[in-house]
Amino acid sequence: MGPASLSSAYRRFWQRVGERFPDLGGAASTAYYFENEKRLLSEHLPRLGRSRVLKTDLWDEVKNTRILQWVQAEGATAFGVDISEPTVRLAAAAFPDAGLRASVADVRSLPFREGSFDAVYSMGTIEHFRDPETALGEIHRVLRPGGRAVVGVPNRWDPFLRPLVSATLQAVRLYGYGYERSFSRAALRRMLESAGFEVVAETAILFVPGWLRMADLALHSYARPLARLSGAAVKPFAWLDRNVPAVRRHGYLLASVGVKPRG
Repeated sequence: MGPASLSSAYRRFWQRVGERFPDLGGAASTAYYFENEKRLLSEHLPRLGRSRVLKTDLWDEVKNTRILQWVQAEGATAFGVDISEPTVRLAAAAFPDAGLRASVADVRSLPFREGSFDAVYSMGTIEHFRDPETALGEIHRVLRPGGRAVVGVPNRWDPFLRPLVSATLQAVRLYGYGYERSFSRAALRRMLESAGFEVVAETAILFVPGWLRMADLALHSYARPLARLSGAAVKPFAWLDRNVPAVRRHGYLLASVGVKPRG
Protein backbone atom coordinates (compact mmCIF):
# COMPACT_ATOMS: atom_id res chain seq x y z
CA MET A 1 0.00 0.00 0.00
CA GLY A 2 1.46 3.34 -1.08
CA PRO A 3 1.59 6.61 0.93
CA ALA A 4 -1.60 7.97 -0.68
CA SER A 5 -3.53 4.79 0.13
CA LEU A 6 -2.22 4.78 3.70
CA SER A 7 -3.31 8.40 4.15
CA SER A 8 -6.75 7.62 2.75
CA ALA A 9 -7.15 4.61 5.05
CA TYR A 10 -6.05 6.74 8.02
CA ARG A 11 -8.68 9.35 7.24
CA ARG A 12 -11.41 6.75 6.80
CA PHE A 13 -10.53 5.14 10.14
CA TRP A 14 -10.83 8.43 12.05
CA GLN A 15 -14.02 9.31 10.20
CA ARG A 16 -15.55 6.13 11.60
CA VAL A 17 -14.19 6.90 15.06
CA GLY A 18 -15.85 10.32 14.98
CA GLU A 19 -19.16 8.75 13.98
CA ARG A 20 -19.27 5.60 16.12
CA PHE A 21 -16.87 5.68 19.08
CA PRO A 22 -18.69 5.88 22.44
CA ASP A 23 -18.51 8.99 24.61
CA LEU A 24 -16.08 8.36 27.49
CA GLY A 25 -17.06 11.49 29.42
CA GLY A 26 -18.31 10.68 32.90
CA ALA A 27 -16.06 7.67 33.49
CA ALA A 28 -14.00 7.80 36.70
CA SER A 29 -10.74 7.49 34.79
CA THR A 30 -11.80 10.30 32.45
CA ALA A 31 -12.38 12.59 35.45
CA TYR A 32 -8.86 11.67 36.64
CA TYR A 33 -7.49 12.41 33.15
CA PHE A 34 -9.24 15.80 33.15
CA GLU A 35 -7.72 16.79 36.49
CA ASN A 36 -4.27 15.80 35.21
CA GLU A 37 -4.72 17.87 32.04
CA LYS A 38 -5.85 20.96 33.97
CA ARG A 39 -2.83 20.74 36.26
CA LEU A 40 -0.47 20.17 33.33
CA LEU A 41 -1.69 23.21 31.39
CA SER A 42 -1.93 25.44 34.47
CA GLU A 43 1.65 24.65 35.47
CA HIS A 44 3.25 24.95 32.06
CA LEU A 45 1.22 27.63 30.27
CA PRO A 46 1.48 30.53 32.75
CA ARG A 47 -0.24 33.00 30.41
CA LEU A 48 -3.03 30.59 29.48
CA GLY A 49 -5.86 33.05 30.07
CA ARG A 50 -4.44 35.51 27.53
CA SER A 51 -3.37 32.97 24.92
CA ARG A 52 -4.41 31.74 21.52
CA VAL A 53 -4.30 27.98 22.04
CA LEU A 54 -4.37 25.31 19.32
CA LYS A 55 -5.19 21.68 20.07
CA THR A 56 -3.99 19.19 17.48
CA ASP A 57 -7.02 16.92 17.63
CA LEU A 58 -10.64 17.35 18.70
CA TRP A 59 -11.43 13.79 19.73
CA ASP A 60 -11.25 14.83 23.38
CA GLU A 61 -13.87 17.51 22.78
CA VAL A 62 -16.38 14.91 21.61
CA LYS A 63 -15.40 11.66 23.33
CA ASN A 64 -13.25 12.41 26.36
CA THR A 65 -12.31 15.26 28.76
CA ARG A 66 -13.54 18.38 26.88
CA ILE A 67 -10.31 20.06 27.93
CA LEU A 68 -10.61 22.89 25.38
CA GLN A 69 -13.87 24.00 26.96
CA TRP A 70 -11.95 24.44 30.21
CA VAL A 71 -9.17 26.28 28.34
CA GLN A 72 -11.74 28.72 26.96
CA ALA A 73 -13.33 29.15 30.41
CA GLU A 74 -9.88 30.16 31.67
CA GLY A 75 -9.94 33.05 29.20
CA ALA A 76 -7.99 31.61 26.25
CA THR A 77 -9.09 31.68 22.62
CA ALA A 78 -9.52 28.05 21.55
CA PHE A 79 -8.61 26.62 18.16
CA GLY A 80 -8.60 22.99 17.11
CA VAL A 81 -8.04 20.74 14.14
CA ASP A 82 -8.95 17.15 13.46
CA ILE A 83 -8.65 14.90 10.45
CA SER A 84 -12.20 13.62 11.01
CA GLU A 85 -15.01 15.83 9.68
CA PRO A 86 -17.64 14.30 12.01
CA THR A 87 -15.39 14.96 15.00
CA VAL A 88 -14.86 18.60 14.01
CA ARG A 89 -18.57 19.11 13.44
CA LEU A 90 -19.58 17.54 16.77
CA ALA A 91 -16.86 19.38 18.71
CA ALA A 92 -17.89 22.75 17.30
CA ALA A 93 -21.59 22.07 17.97
CA ALA A 94 -20.93 21.08 21.60
CA PHE A 95 -18.74 24.08 22.39
CA PRO A 96 -20.40 26.84 24.43
CA ASP A 97 -21.29 30.07 22.59
CA ALA A 98 -19.87 28.74 19.30
CA GLY A 99 -16.49 29.64 20.74
CA LEU A 100 -14.33 26.96 19.09
CA ARG A 101 -12.43 27.86 15.92
CA ALA A 102 -12.39 24.37 14.42
CA SER A 103 -10.98 23.11 11.12
CA VAL A 104 -10.77 19.79 9.32
CA ALA A 105 -7.02 19.36 8.89
CA ASP A 106 -4.10 17.02 9.42
CA VAL A 107 -1.61 18.11 12.10
CA ARG A 108 1.14 17.31 9.59
CA SER A 109 -0.14 20.15 7.36
CA LEU A 110 -1.72 22.86 9.50
CA PRO A 111 -3.81 25.56 7.77
CA PHE A 112 -2.33 28.46 9.75
CA ARG A 113 0.33 31.08 9.17
CA GLU A 114 3.69 30.95 10.90
CA GLY A 115 3.56 32.34 14.44
CA SER A 116 -0.24 32.15 14.78
CA PHE A 117 -0.43 30.75 18.33
CA ASP A 118 0.85 31.37 21.83
CA ALA A 119 0.49 27.70 22.79
CA VAL A 120 -0.15 24.33 21.19
CA TYR A 121 -1.50 21.36 23.11
CA SER A 122 -0.95 17.97 21.51
CA MET A 123 -1.85 15.09 23.81
CA GLY A 124 -2.15 11.63 22.31
CA THR A 125 -2.01 12.73 18.66
CA ILE A 126 1.37 12.33 17.01
CA GLU A 127 1.83 8.66 17.99
CA HIS A 128 -0.96 7.64 15.62
CA PHE A 129 1.05 8.02 12.43
CA ARG A 130 4.48 7.05 11.20
CA ASP A 131 5.97 10.52 10.72
CA PRO A 132 5.50 12.36 14.03
CA GLU A 133 8.51 14.53 13.19
CA THR A 134 6.47 16.21 10.43
CA ALA A 135 3.75 17.11 12.94
CA LEU A 136 6.27 18.56 15.39
CA GLY A 137 7.74 20.68 12.61
CA GLU A 138 4.29 22.08 11.87
CA ILE A 139 3.60 22.72 15.56
CA HIS A 140 6.89 24.63 15.76
CA ARG A 141 6.04 26.63 12.64
CA VAL A 142 2.63 27.88 13.84
CA LEU A 143 3.91 28.91 17.30
CA ARG A 144 5.08 32.47 17.86
CA PRO A 145 8.66 32.92 19.10
CA GLY A 146 8.57 32.30 22.84
CA GLY A 147 5.42 30.21 22.47
CA ARG A 148 5.06 26.84 24.17
CA ALA A 149 4.04 23.39 22.98
CA VAL A 150 2.85 20.76 25.45
CA VAL A 151 3.28 17.42 23.69
CA GLY A 152 2.15 14.07 25.07
CA VAL A 153 2.75 10.54 23.79
CA PRO A 154 2.47 7.01 25.24
CA ASN A 155 5.25 6.13 27.66
CA ARG A 156 7.33 3.21 26.39
CA TRP A 157 8.54 2.51 29.94
CA ASP A 158 5.16 2.68 31.63
CA PRO A 159 5.56 0.56 34.80
CA PHE A 160 2.18 -1.09 34.16
CA LEU A 161 3.22 -2.22 30.66
CA ARG A 162 0.52 -0.39 28.75
CA PRO A 163 2.51 -0.41 25.47
CA LEU A 164 2.56 -4.21 25.59
CA VAL A 165 -1.19 -4.30 26.16
CA SER A 166 -1.93 -1.89 23.32
CA ALA A 167 0.49 -3.66 20.94
CA THR A 168 -1.19 -6.99 21.67
CA LEU A 169 -4.63 -5.51 21.05
CA GLN A 170 -3.41 -3.89 17.83
CA ALA A 171 -2.03 -7.22 16.64
CA VAL A 172 -5.46 -8.86 16.96
CA ARG A 173 -7.30 -5.75 15.68
CA LEU A 174 -9.11 -5.09 18.93
CA TYR A 175 -7.54 -1.71 19.70
CA GLY A 176 -10.07 1.08 19.18
CA TYR A 177 -7.50 3.80 18.51
CA GLY A 178 -5.86 2.37 15.39
CA TYR A 179 -2.11 2.47 14.84
CA GLU A 180 -0.18 3.70 17.89
CA ARG A 181 3.48 4.00 18.88
CA SER A 182 5.11 4.55 22.24
CA PHE A 183 8.23 6.60 23.00
CA SER A 184 10.87 6.91 25.66
CA ARG A 185 11.35 10.29 27.32
CA ALA A 186 14.72 10.64 25.59
CA ALA A 187 13.21 9.89 22.17
CA LEU A 188 10.49 12.51 22.66
CA ARG A 189 13.13 15.04 23.75
CA ARG A 190 15.24 14.33 20.65
CA MET A 191 12.24 14.78 18.36
CA LEU A 192 11.30 18.09 19.97
CA GLU A 193 14.86 19.38 19.80
CA SER A 194 15.21 18.28 16.17
CA ALA A 195 12.06 20.26 15.38
CA GLY A 196 13.71 23.38 16.85
CA PHE A 197 12.29 23.41 20.39
CA GLU A 198 14.10 24.02 23.64
CA VAL A 199 12.73 21.43 26.08
CA VAL A 200 12.02 23.14 29.41
CA ALA A 201 10.01 20.50 31.29
CA GLU A 202 9.44 16.74 31.20
CA THR A 203 6.67 15.05 33.14
CA ALA A 204 3.76 12.67 32.55
CA ILE A 205 0.09 12.19 33.32
CA LEU A 206 -2.21 9.25 34.12
CA PHE A 207 -0.36 7.17 36.67
CA VAL A 208 -2.79 4.26 36.41
CA PRO A 209 -2.59 0.82 34.77
CA GLY A 210 -3.60 1.10 31.12
CA TRP A 211 -5.70 -2.05 31.40
CA LEU A 212 -7.65 -0.44 34.26
CA ARG A 213 -8.33 2.68 32.20
CA MET A 214 -9.49 0.47 29.31
CA ALA A 215 -11.68 -1.63 31.60
CA ASP A 216 -13.22 1.47 33.19
CA LEU A 217 -14.06 2.91 29.77
CA ALA A 218 -15.53 -0.37 28.54
CA LEU A 219 -17.72 -0.73 31.62
CA HIS A 220 -18.77 2.92 31.46
CA SER A 221 -19.74 2.46 27.80
CA TYR A 222 -21.37 -0.98 27.84
CA ALA A 223 -22.08 -2.09 31.44
CA ARG A 224 -22.65 1.14 33.36
CA PRO A 225 -23.66 -0.41 36.74
CA LEU A 226 -20.34 -2.30 36.88
CA ALA A 227 -18.36 0.88 36.27
CA ARG A 228 -18.64 1.57 40.00
CA LEU A 229 -16.14 -1.26 40.53
CA SER A 230 -13.57 0.08 38.08
CA GLY A 231 -14.16 3.60 39.40
CA ALA A 232 -13.33 2.45 42.91
CA ALA A 233 -10.14 0.84 41.58
CA VAL A 234 -9.09 4.14 39.93
CA LYS A 235 -9.40 6.15 43.17
CA PRO A 236 -6.14 4.96 44.83
CA PHE A 237 -4.15 6.01 41.77
CA ALA A 238 -5.84 9.42 41.71
CA TRP A 239 -5.01 9.79 45.42
CA LEU A 240 -1.36 8.92 44.79
CA ASP A 241 -1.22 11.39 41.93
CA ARG A 242 -2.53 14.21 44.15
CA ASN A 243 -0.45 13.39 47.22
CA VAL A 244 2.78 11.79 45.97
CA PRO A 245 3.95 14.00 43.09
CA ALA A 246 6.92 11.73 42.34
CA VAL A 247 4.62 9.13 40.77
CA ARG A 248 3.48 11.54 38.08
CA ARG A 249 6.63 11.07 36.00
CA HIS A 250 5.66 7.43 35.57
CA GLY A 251 2.25 8.04 34.03
CA TYR A 252 1.38 6.24 30.84
CA LEU A 253 1.33 9.47 28.81
CA LEU A 254 4.62 11.37 28.76
CA ALA A 255 4.27 15.15 28.56
CA SER A 256 7.14 17.39 27.52
CA VAL A 257 7.10 21.17 27.17
CA GLY A 258 8.98 22.80 24.35
CA VAL A 259 9.60 26.52 23.83
CA LYS A 260 10.14 28.03 20.37
CA PRO A 261 13.26 30.17 20.79
CA ARG A 262 13.08 33.90 20.16
CA GLY A 263 15.18 35.38 17.42
